[in-house]
Amino acid sequence: MLSKKVDFEAAQPVWAADYMNEMNISLVLEKSAELRNGLLRIAAASCYQLFIGGDLYNMGPARTGHGFARVDEVPLPEGRCDVKIIVAGYNNNSFQYIDEPPFVCAEIIDSGKVIAATSPEECGFSVRLYTERVQKTPRYSFQRNFTEVYDLRKTLAADAPKLALSENRDVFIERGIDLYKNEREDAKFVVASGRCGTDGSFEPFSDRSITAISEKLKGFKPDELEICGAWEAQKLTYETKSLDRRPGNSAGIEENGFAVFEMERNLCGVIGVRIECAKACRVFAMFDELLGENGDVNFLRLGTSALVIWDLPAGTSELLTFEPYLFKYIKIAVIGSSAKVSELHIMRVGFPKPGADIKTDNPRMKAVFDAAVETFRENTYDIYMDCPSRERAGWLCDSFFTSRVEHTLTGKTMVERNFLENFLLPDSFKCLPEGMLPMCYPADHYDCTFIPNWAMWFVVELEEYLERSGDRELVDKAKSRVYKLLQYFKRFENEDGLLEKLESWVFVEWSRSNELVQDVNFPSNMLYAKVKRVVANLYGDEGLVKEAEELEKTIREKSYNGRFFCDNLVRVGGRLVPLGECTESCQYYAFHTGISTPETFPELWETLLKDFGPKRKQNNKYPEVAFANAFIGNYLRLDILHRYGRYEEILDNIDGYFYYMAEKTGTLWEHDSTVASCSHGFASHVIYWLDRMGMLEKQ
Repeated sequence: MLSKKVDFEAAQPVWAADYMNEMNISLVLEKSAELRNGLLRIAAASCYQLFIGGDLYNMGPARTGHGFARVDEVPLPEGRCDVKIIVAGYNNNSFQYIDEPPFVCAEIIDSGKVIAATSPEECGFSVRLYTERVQKTPRYSFQRNFTEVYDLRKTLAADAPKLALSENRDVFIERGIDLYKNEREDAKFVVASGRCGTDGSFEPFSDRSITAISEKLKGFKPDELEICGAWEAQKLTYETKSLDRRPGNSAGIEENGFAVFEMERNLCGVIGVRIECAKACRVFAMFDELLGENGDVNFLRLGTSALVIWDLPAGTSELLTFEPYLFKYIKIAVIGSSAKVSELHIMRVGFPKPGADIKTDNPRMKAVFDAAVETFRENTYDIYMDCPSRERAGWLCDSFFTSRVEHTLTGKTMVERNFLENFLLPDSFKCLPEGMLPMCYPADHYDCTFIPNWAMWFVVELEEYLERSGDRELVDKAKSRVYKLLQYFKRFENEDGLLEKLESWVFVEWSRSNELVQDVNFPSNMLYAKVKRVVANLYGDEGLVKEAEELEKTIREKSYNGRFFCDNLVRVGGRLVPLGECTESCQYYAFHTGISTPETFPELWETLLKDFGPKRKQNNKYPEVAFANAFIGNYLRLDILHRYGRYEEILDNIDGYFYYMAEKTGTLWEHDSTVASCSHGFASHVIYWLDRMGMLEKQ
């Protein structure tokens, strides 16, 4: 079912009149009242935090597409209620939020009466600029918005900003998913401590998030910055005095010192900590999923500025970040004072703990299952995300796998409905060719980059969504968008009906396969044939059945070399000729899309069963066939094994592919190594296979 429209009783979308076009501005709204049956109705751009009596109570809103805003309806506690709302208006493009005019539209209703509502006139809330947050900071990453730097020594702005109607004129629709649930996880161990020094000879972090600021990647240029947190942190040097591991979430830190804390596993949420300092000081919180030598935490590992900075007055400060972050290890460095760091914790941002467990006596399989659950939780919130660290982006293809897990664990498709609906809400997508879908959304890619393959996965997921949900309304709503997508691809069909020279970022998987995507890429064409079959099934289009059959036949004839499917053809002198390269993932695409089956290609099937998989790098069978990677080749392999009932091989492969990940971070990774994100939403798909083998116990 499609989301219903929501009306506000009295509230209007407003923002500070003098800051409508500025980036990284935040407002604070406050209201105290005695409530009997209170409700806060709120929508905002880019995002907000709600506090009741000083405690974090809700975060939102749920993200959605251009021209729309989802509304949160938050029941408020009875009695004296001190409401505080912090709203950030980023006003820039990212993979995490759409670039839209900032606004807040909020009202408090008690027993049917509006007691406060945002408007340019009298609104009932006190409103001020959130001057504690430093405005002109670098982006957190190429994909995300601004790093958090705070100066809590500042005198708060006394004058309330003049409010004006925001330029935002979104249609308000329901949230569609559950509200934020408050769950706290404390740090478990202190694993290192020592002294800090400074070194002026560092090489400044020069990621594109800092150096490539332009109209295509909005932000503050280096000469505009008030502070670059990464550069400030790079000046620090460390003398490790202790690597003793002890339980706890607190530590005494000497002047110009540090301590490194460890969470139970990789966790995602907003960071909370109490700092008691004798003098004014600067506090750095630097974090990552991995721990290096001598207690080192590489906060730049993912091409991110994974840190938060607070400038604090003397005394005790209760600190909480605004944005969610992912880490297992966090280094707290205090410059200018000694300090006691205590109550270091994370307030989870993600899916509530599901009522499911694995039935097994195998501790390794239990560890993989727990890691998969954690990976699902921190990558599933208002939408499905690829990773909760570098991007927090709603990628297609990833969602195909994560959506299966949501239904497996809950029997519902609430997040998936929101996720898919977001792609259907706007009339069109700026910076994309007619008919194409964004590779991830809600997002704005002003560099015009897209992944044509990922748009195909949208269609493939749509078929499974209908099977899971029975939601014919949404599928019918998608019909025109699906057929426009087919029209887009039609112009790339060559004389053989094969897609040739697809544009932008043609993506197969993170391996050698992705270097063989032109001119005719067979994994892409295999998926295209499946898309035609899916559309034929969804909308009763018999003509597409014939087209799919012809395309499949052509792929078999031109890709299979008698032993393996080859990845591509290139045009030389007007003729398409094979390069002869074959990759492991190409074989998996062939079986996953139905181009091949164990019956039609029995020798290849036996080779995949016996000689490929997690042990192939040791036995080095068929070195001429390039290895697959976790995303998505290894997952296609396991899905094929599941399809054909090879349960013993699935369990062996799950152990080989994932146990070492679960042991190291308690989550499952984007790659088969730690070169990238160590928590990626698609990876939770392990849960789906275990359930299909009857190994899950659900409450």
